[in-house]
Amino acid sequence: MKINDLFNVENKVAVVTGGSRGIGEMITAGFLANGVKVYISARKAPALIEKANELSEKYEAECIAIPCDLSTSEGIDEFYNSVEKNESGIDFLINNAGAAWGEPLESFSEKGWDKVMDLNVKSIFFLTQKFKNLLSQKATESDPSRIINIGSIDGLNVPSMETYSYGASKAAVHHLTRVLAAKLVNENILVNAIAPGPYPSNMLGSAVNHDYTEIAKRNPRKRVGTPEDMAGLAIFLCSRAGAYTVGETITSDGGIVKTANHNLS
Repeated sequence: MKINDLFNVENKVAVVTGGSRGIGEMITAGFLANGVKVYISARKAPALIEKANELSEKYEAECIAIPCDLSTSEGIDEFYNSVEKNESGIDFLINNAGAAWGEPLESFSEKGWDKVMDLNVKSIFFLTQKFKNLLSQKATESDPSRIINIGSIDGLNVPSMETYSYGASKAAVHHLTRVLAAKLVNENILVNAIAPGPYPSNMLGSAVNHDYTEIAKRNPRKRVGTPEDMAGLAIFLCSRAGAYTVGETITSDGGIVKTANHNLS
């Protein structure tokens, strides 16, 4: 029952897609600070490598950059092969890489639809399919391997912006989480999702010019999310404390979905 045992993730190996910024970086930092070796991916190689070096130095832990495009099957294969060369098994797969696209209904493009669906939904399924083998190598009844899919409250609420494919993709992520959880729980791989609300990120920041003041005012907690909020939840799900939580989509939004719909009009 000691807290150091309940939440211990030391000496584990994690893969975090989109791990160089935003929510992916928050989870990566939380893992590294607590003794996890982390592989991160993103498309932009220089920024990814720089971030991996920065985080490795900051937390005195091993953060390894693998640049690739996970919206394609070739990119997923390349990513998996790079990890498999170095690891006989992994403990955690965090499917975080995602994209958004906003256009009016009348002109919303197929390109925008496909870009979001390919990265937000298709890549999660095929990454899970690919990495299942490495997750199985470490999975035991007493210490299951974990998958966390990053959804969004836009997959639970109706989004206020015209990001049609984004909300639909995140709703799909939440349901895919339940489907995969049912399939993999018997193999000692636990699948859950986190549905973040407003957190500082390039995706949200670009929509509000990186000024979160108004968003914070409208939030029941009167702030946006912090790295500690996201890292803490991910560590819970990946530790002994979260080993009986299966197929859940947990919101991390300051109360928007459950308490504040009437305040957001």
